[in-house]
Amino acid sequence: MSATIFKNGVIWTGSAGDTTALLIDDGVVQALGDDAVALAKDADEIDLGGGFLGPSFGDGHAHPLYGGLEKAGPEVRPCQSVDEIVSAVAKFAAEHPDDEWIIGASYESSLAPGGLFDARWLDAAVPDRPVVLGAWDYHTMWCNSVALQRAGITADTPDPVLGEIPRRDDGSVLGTLREWGAMDLMKAVMPARDENVRVAALGTAADYYLARGVTWVQDAWVEPADVDTYIEAARRDALRMRFNLAFYADPRYFDSQVTTFADARRRVDEAGSPLLTAQTVKFFADGVIENETGALLQPYCTALHNHGMQNWEGDSLAEAARQVDELGFQIHIHAIGDAAVRQALDAIEHVRRRNGPRDRRPVIAHAQLVDDADIGRFAALGVIPNMQPLWAQLDALMTVLTEPRLGPERTAKQYRIRSLEESGAPLAFGSDWPVSSGAPLDGISVAVSRQTVDGEPDGGWTPDEILPIEPALSAYSAAVAYQAFADAQWGELVRGASADLVWLDRDPRTVAALELPALNVRATYLRGRPVYTATK
Repeated sequence: MSATIFKNGVIWTGSAGDTTALLIDDGVVQALGDDAVALAKDADEIDLGGGFLGPSFGDGHAHPLYGGLEKAGPEVRPCQSVDEIVSAVAKFAAEHPDDEWIIGASYESSLAPGGLFDARWLDAAVPDRPVVLGAWDYHTMWCNSVALQRAGITADTPDPVLGEIPRRDDGSVLGTLREWGAMDLMKAVMPARDENVRVAALGTAADYYLARGVTWVQDAWVEPADVDTYIEAARRDALRMRFNLAFYADPRYFDSQVTTFADARRRVDEAGSPLLTAQTVKFFADGVIENETGALLQPYCTALHNHGMQNWEGDSLAEAARQVDELGFQIHIHAIGDAAVRQALDAIEHVRRRNGPRDRRPVIAHAQLVDDADIGRFAALGVIPNMQPLWAQLDALMTVLTEPRLGPERTAKQYRIRSLEESGAPLAFGSDWPVSSGAPLDGISVAVSRQTVDGEPDGGWTPDEILPIEPALSAYSAAVAYQAFADAQWGELVRGASADLVWLDRDPRTVAALELPALNVRATYLRGRPVYTATK
C-alpha cells in the first residue's frame, strides 16, 4: 500500500484539535500538518474538497447479526401502523411459499395500546404457517396462533421465570411474549437460520455500518451459535470491519455457561482474524421500561406495586460478575431502570473489592434512569456509561409508552448524558442497532439538541443535558476505542495510530444540530484502506 496524503479540508485529530494535512502509510498515521506535507514526496494525494476528515466512529453497544438478519425476513421496521405490518407479512409470505416459518423484525411497539399485539391480526395475513416478529426492543415477540400452537403456549401455560405471557380478558393467550423466559418458549421450536444466511447477515451489517463511518462495533449479545457464525465469517474473510463479541450470561444457566466462556474466547483467538475479538461478557440486569420490566427504585405509575423485573436476584449478579472478571473478561451490563443501574454499580464495586485493582473498564449500557445518589459512582468506580443518545428525545416511544409509566418527574431525569460526562465518567456512545438507527450522526444530532427531527421542543428536552459537539464526536470515537481497550491503536488521529478514518462532506461542528443526519459520508477507511466510498 503506497503512502497517501489528505489535504484541502478540515482534519480533526480528536483531543489534539485540527490540522491541515494527514499522511498515512502502510495503514498507519505517519505525520500531520506541515510534517505530513514535507514527508509526502511520492505519496498519492486525496483532495478532501473542503470536507471533514476525522477518526472513524465506533459503536459501543449494538447487535449487528440481528440487524443483518432483519433483511432476511419481512420488512416491517418502516411500517407506521398495524395494518401496514400485516400487509408486509402477507406480501412476504406470498413471495416465499416454501418457507415453513415467517420470521422477521422489528416492529414499533407504540403502534398498539400498551405495546400489546394480538395473534389474530397476524392470522389474517398468514393463517396456516407460524409467524414470529420481534419488536424494536428485542425484549418482545408478536406471534400468530399457529406459532403459539407449535410452542405449546396455551391458556394453561403459566408465566415462566423471567417472562410474561399477556392474556385477553377471557384468559386466552393474546399473542405478545415479553422477556427471555417467554420468548425462549418460542425460540425452542423455531428453526435455526441457515449458516450461509447468517454469514451474509454479517456482511449486510458491515455494509450498513461502513456507509455510516463506523469501523468497530461491540456485539452486545452473543450466544454459542453466533460464535460459530463469526468464526465462519472470519474463515471466509467476510467480516470487513472490527467486531468484539460479548458472551450472553443467562441467570438461569450461568453456573454451566461460565465454564464455556474461556473456551469460546480461545476459539475466537485461534480464528486468527485481526478484525475479531471476544473479550466481554454481557449481563442483563433488567428489561425495558416500555413493557414495565425495567427495574425501578420506586414503582411504576401504572402499577403501584410493580417495580419491574430484576433478572439477577440478591447478590447473584455481583458474584457472577466477579467470576467473569476473574477469567479476565470485561463486564458489560444492560441496566435501564434506576434500580438496575444501582445493582450494576454495586456488582462492579463488589468485583473491585474482591478481585483487586486491574484495568477492567466495566461498562453499564443504556443507564436510562440514574438516581442522583449514583451519578458520581460511575467515575469513582471507573465505569463506562455507554449511552444511546438517539433515545434522548420526546418521540412517540417516549410520550406514548415511557412517560405514562414513569410520570413527569422521573421522565425528566432520563438520559443524563451531560451530568455523567461532567462527573468525570468515561462517557461512550452506542446505538443498540437495530433497536434504533446505527448512524452515529443521527445520535449525535440528538445529543447536541435533545430535539426530535421536527425540532421539538424549542430549546431541547431537558436542555441541561445537551452535550457540546466535540465531546459528542469523541464519545462516538475515542471513547469507544477506550471501551474497546484499543485507545492506543485507533480513535484519534495521532502518529502511529491505525488510519481508521471517516470523510464527511462538511464539518459537523459548524452544522446546525438538526442538519447533522444529512451530512454525507464520502468515504470510510480501515487501516488506510477505503472500505466504503460514496457513489457520485
